[in-house]
Amino acid sequence: MNFRSLLSFYKYKDSKKMPHKLHALRNFLTIIILTAIFSNITEAQTKKGRFVDVAIGYGISAPFDDVDILGSGFYAQGEYVYGLTTWFQVRPYAGFVLTSADKNEKYDQFGYKVTSNAFLLGAKTRISAPIPWVAPYFEIGIGASMGAFVTHTPFVNIEKKGILFHIPLSIGLALGRRHNYQIAFKYYYHPSVEQFSGAAALGFTFPLD
Repeated sequence: MNFRSLLSFYKYKDSKKMPHKLHALRNFLTIIILTAIFSNITEAQTKKGRFVDVAIGYGISAPFDDVDILGSGFYAQGEYVYGLTTWFQVRPYAGFVLTSADKNEKYDQFGYKVTSNAFLLGAKTRISAPIPWVAPYFEIGIGASMGAFVTHTPFVNIEKKGILFHIPLSIGLALGRRHNYQIAFKYYYHPSVEQFSGAAALGFTFPLD
């Protein structure tokens, strides 16, 4: 599974050579990190219990192939959270990702593009480090995507509409005294169309108990 396409902005030592979309993503992440750290922390998430988690972010779609063909757009998701312990949660989710093809002088002449426009539904578990203020976490689960997908690269040409199986994976940080702010990279792997969609996202958690 290839993370280089989504995180390729890290390899640009000279920011002036960075593609516009990746430069915007880097700036977006900088803003949400600073916002989460310096915002006033409200009373919200405790260690265990029931919560609602909402997240929005910069949506991205990319192929499994190691080629610089990306789609970008918008991502949003809501999750029902049941905290079983201080470090383990079950999280059913529903959301959507909408991406369109990025401009690429090298590949546009061939009509190559990778896009996802889908509703996301599934369930996952989160394992997090019970660390005050900044707690790293990892999520994995199983789900379904309902929508339209295009993966057209020099190596693959697939277009599908309907319901597809996906595997959700996330890595992130829960921030604040109550860990109610979150920043994360979220991935949804679609093996049948040889692409993944995902987002750099900012989230907030509301208690239900």
